[in-house]
Amino acid sequence: MQGEHHDLVHEFPEFREKIHTLKMTNEHFKHLFDQYHKIDRETYRVEYNIEPRNHCALEDLKKRRLSLKDQLFQILQH
Repeated sequence: MQGEHHDLVHEFPEFREKIHTLKMTNEHFKHLFDQYHKIDRETYRVEYNIEPRNHCALEDLKKRRLSLKDQLFQILQH
């Protein structure tokens, strides 16, 4: 949905505690988590025209966010 933040805890509420634990104990997870939220905020700003960009740039941000989300989910599942 346009203009909606995709906070990882809201995307995966069943992993709330595990997300917190991994952020504190796993540097790789923390790095991916931070990247994910940075791109999520950037996507939000572009969607609301706070930082205007072309459609291709927005689609690239969304693809990068989805890729990071997939990587994070893989870690959470194990």
